[in-house]
Amino acid sequence: MGLFTKPIKSLDDLFVHTLEDIYYAENQIASTLPTMIEKASNEELRDAFRHHLEETKGHVKRLERVFEMSHQSVRGVDCPAIDGIINEAKEVVGDCDDETVRDAAMLSAAQAVEHYEMTRYGTLIAFAKQLGRNDCVSVLEETLVEEKAADARLSGIASHNVNRKAA
Repeated sequence: MGLFTKPIKSLDDLFVHTLEDIYYAENQIASTLPTMIEKASNEELRDAFRHHLEETKGHVKRLERVFEMSHQSVRGVDCPAIDGIINEAKEVVGDCDDETVRDAAMLSAAQAVEHYEMTRYGTLIAFAKQLGRNDCVSVLEETLVEEKAADARLSGIASHNVNRKAA
């Protein structure tokens, strides 16, 4: 058990912990996206980042609803996974002198973030179903659909535009 976390003794405890994890992650993502928007040289990529920033703000609000539905205080717990993905992205992007290569690096990092989010939301949905929390399932599924769409959009931008230019 971590120093500032509650013991995880049940699936419900694990659900809440995972909810706290992704809440922290979404807030970290929301604070990182403005820098990515600023650094992107490709307009389509900038638009995708802008759009996802607005979606991410909505994800945070939905998570707050899930906390309320679960009768839990809204809080995040440190998420070393998302911190690691973001820190690695900052390092790689900072090492790119060429703007088209930097765009490709940011796309790669953004997709790593999307994949992390998709696994977390998929897990939360599975837990909520098992716990009979269909109210939470529908809210979480709405976000998962948006995360998958964002990943697909980033894949399209990468394969049809940015990665070609970077090559």
